[in-house]
Amino acid sequence: MKSLLKLTWVELKLFFREPLTMVFTFALPVVFLLVLGGVFGNKPDTSTLHIYRGVGAVNYYNPAYIALVLASIGIVTMPVHLAAYRERRVLKRFHASSLSLRDVIGSQILVAFGLAIISSILLTIVSFIVYKSDAPKMWYLLIPAFILGTLCFTSLGVLLGAILPNTRAAQGVGLMLFFVMMMVGGAGPPREVLGSVMRYVGDATPIWYVIELIQDPWLGFGWQVHASLIVGGITIAATALTVKYFKWD
Repeated sequence: MKSLLKLTWVELKLFFREPLTMVFTFALPVVFLLVLGGVFGNKPDTSTLHIYRGVGAVNYYNPAYIALVLASIGIVTMPVHLAAYRERRVLKRFHASSLSLRDVIGSQILVAFGLAIISSILLTIVSFIVYKSDAPKMWYLLIPAFILGTLCFTSLGVLLGAILPNTRAAQGVGLMLFFVMMMVGGAGPPREVLGSVMRYVGDATPIWYVIELIQDPWLGFGWQVHASLIVGGITIAATALTVKYFKWD
């Protein structure tokens, strides 16, 4: 436990020194929220109620962009970080110093949770101040949804970092997945305005189910059982594949 906490503290400081982390985790979701809020506002419109689930656009996008924050940490930041460690033989030195895989991955997950909490709070504060958005209606369900969504994307991030050969590949794959998920997974245009093919692609992305998982308790619709089963299944599968394919060098 002591080695895990020490490594987590070091990793947290390293993450804050990465420009890519700062942009995708803290700046980009806020910019997207401000842009879309400036276009659509947050006043419910009878012509768009079916698109935004009966609420204003910002109330719809606030929880969706929290899911986008989790995706940016999981599939953009973490794979690049782990791939860079492998390239620089840092993982091999960790292994030689008797650090376990549990400590290495556990530190990444704890840092991801810290970054996700900070960024989500920042995003929500901006939403409250600028657009007077509504507070979450079901906190007691939102917290486990947030935890499960974070575990899902961190497990995917560690898996990508385990199987991708270098930082270039990790950055390219991560950015491609991020923008595809944002555009068709519910964090960009609402699914109701997408064509059938784009909806099908969106159904294959984990972010759509994480958005459902977080958005439903936020808007007062309760717990999304179907989404939670899919998100939990992705988390378990990604963790199992990481254990199988993770290499120290």
